[in-house]
Amino acid sequence: MPDFEHSAKNLLENYASKLKRLGFNTSTVEKGQFNFQINVINSEGSIKLLIYYSRKGNKIVLQGNQELELYRRVNDVIFGEQLFSNDVAGLIEPEIYIGTDESGKGDYFGPLVVSAVFTDKSITDKLKAMGVKDSKELSDQVITTLAKKIKKLNDFIFNIIIINPEKYNLLYNKIGNLNKLLGWAHAKALENILVVKSVPEAISDKFGNEKYIHDSLQEKGKDILLHQVTKAEKYTAVAAASILARDSFNNWFYNIRNKYNFELPKGASETVELIAKEIIKKFGNAELNKFAKLHFKTTKKL
Repeated sequence: MPDFEHSAKNLLENYASKLKRLGFNTSTVEKGQFNFQINVINSEGSIKLLIYYSRKGNKIVLQGNQELELYRRVNDVIFGEQLFSNDVAGLIEPEIYIGTDESGKGDYFGPLVVSAVFTDKSITDKLKAMGVKDSKELSDQVITTLAKKIKKLNDFIFNIIIINPEKYNLLYNKIGNLNKLLGWAHAKALENILVVKSVPEAISDKFGNEKYIHDSLQEKGKDILLHQVTKAEKYTAVAAASILARDSFNNWFYNIRNKYNFELPKGASETVELIAKEIIKKFGNAELNKFAKLHFKTTKKL
């Protein structure tokens, strides 16, 4: 069984270190009943950051006056809306971390793909030199070219989780929540890198409460300092992960076209509904499970 008491202490120490680097005043780590805690202090007052541990895992709690600017700023750091500050040199990001991103969550047809990428300063410089940025700003042709170049980098470590529609539908029926399914996939991709590389921090795009990923992390991931931020693709490793995820997503459509000799549209639209009806007409209702995420409203319309 993972040592959640130990991981709670390590996680809090990581947060305390992060807060200090961002200019916050913090007390020393103290042990409470089933938790570790610190005070974060400024001229406004004081708030408390606690991490509880139990057999189920760790739980992060922020206590204090929620109307304080201090509370809002610390809440942003801990739960993800603001991760790094700006200085004259531009955006600051960690030298060593893992970035994760997904593709396909809003598409009726196709898989859900989650990718994780490890980077350090040397790899980050190489990725930036290649022109790596958010995959949504790139054409499919550029994504294909960049994905091939990224994978050939020396010492490059990445992991891609591809959940094809049949598997996706099984998992969704079992879990019953898209954010929980996403959290599991992000955690799995992270853990697969942590098996071969010890990394202190991770950044993912914000798709829900941070706990969706944290609750799914296993022993190797419990000590990692995890951040979820909106538009996280501005961080190099997340941008690279978005490119690898989108490339794998596109490849699935390419393979389907070659195998079945028809083109599946992406997204969710009237065209998607028309093609779904053609699939049902040609192959039968049960076969739609091989191509589509069945919990979408599109299925009910059909």
